[in-house]
Amino acid sequence: MSRILMVAAPRSGSGKTTLTLSLLAAFRRRGLRVRALKTGPDYIDPAFHQEATGMPCANLDSWAMSDAALAAGLTRAGDGADLVIIESSMGLFDGLALEDGQRGAASDIAARFRLPVLLVLDASGQGQSVGAVAQGMATWSTAVSIGGVVLNNIASDRHEKLCRAAMRQSVLGVFRRDRSIVLPERHLGLVQARERGDLEGFFASLADKAERELDLDGILSLARPIGESLPVQASHVAPLKPPGQRIALADDAAFSFLYAHLAAGWREAGAEILPFSPLQDEVPDERADCCWLPGGYPELHAGRLAAATHFREGMTRFAASNPVHGECGGFMVMGQGLVDATGTRHAMLGLLSHETSFARRKMVLGYREAMLLQDGVLGKAGARLRGHEFHYASVTEEGQDAPLAELRDGEGTSLQAAGAQRGRISGSFFHVLCEAG
Repeated sequence: MSRILMVAAPRSGSGKTTLTLSLLAAFRRRGLRVRALKTGPDYIDPAFHQEATGMPCANLDSWAMSDAALAAGLTRAGDGADLVIIESSMGLFDGLALEDGQRGAASDIAARFRLPVLLVLDASGQGQSVGAVAQGMATWSTAVSIGGVVLNNIASDRHEKLCRAAMRQSVLGVFRRDRSIVLPERHLGLVQARERGDLEGFFASLADKAERELDLDGILSLARPIGESLPVQASHVAPLKPPGQRIALADDAAFSFLYAHLAAGWREAGAEILPFSPLQDEVPDERADCCWLPGGYPELHAGRLAAATHFREGMTRFAASNPVHGECGGFMVMGQGLVDATGTRHAMLGLLSHETSFARRKMVLGYREAMLLQDGVLGKAGARLRGHEFHYASVTEEGQDAPLAELRDGEGTSLQAAGAQRGRISGSFFHVLCEAG
């Protein structure tokens, strides 16, 4: 029977990802079939989870997804797994200023599905105060159950003694400070899993650390059967209708931000995904009837993409008779040009008429509801989609194309029209999570 628990923390940067990966690696070493899920709109951590477990990691989001869709995600993750570990995004209770249950907070999901929570506390720079933080987290909501605590960044035996003495919750391990365990970051989060060549050794070291420093049996006993956590009926409707029967998908270090739950939903609906690598100068499969350019880091590979003449010519031929859609990084590549961080302009595909720049960095981050303004690969005019934006690039030339969608933020405030559409060709900085209910 599949069991499930959530790893959460009071804030970002507490060590949730390191702890989650350590648990996945350690329990997998013990012979358990493990799987991970991630709350909120995140596409980088799930890639590490996938590498650690050998199975795709989907996302759960209480703002974007219905209870039935969330239940479907839990059910799908439990199929063929002994243990499912959900990593929380941000702090456990962090979300929009809306009613509980719809805020996009991990606590919404923990409460709705009665998930036990393993709390990781970063104890650096404090002693007994970690006890007050843990107690506050444990009593903040009667609907959320903190089953145990892992203390992170413990510096010494004395530090551990002080922190343990202050705890009213069960301490299921301490992670000693270890400068050798590093998850390097860049502007959108962690450096991608596919860019690290040392993952096997990295996961082995995390499993070793977990076996030395954590009460793995106690943590496993926290997990509860998934069936007991599903008070609502799961719905396996695809979160987003497939954009085509055969989908040519750009997939490499420049284009890697496709949500696993979207790909799974497309396949379940009968679609076939045909990956290709623009960085390897490949072109969309001629059998495909649409092309999807997901987000990623094209700004780091702009020169190489500009020099990929086979890719660029192939995309022009493909777009002459088939739909193409680009999300975020894909949207940048579909424009006339992209200016990288050094200020150098690189010619892009020119399928749309805008230009973007990474030299003028400004972070844009938040939930978005998009209403499509005309028929296209994402749906009919008037259809509503839920997702998010997260980027540092800016549009420096708007171009002459029609906007793709009217946007609202997560709390319903109207934003300006965004994206671009020219016939069957479309793109925007907006990442789709699912169709709005």
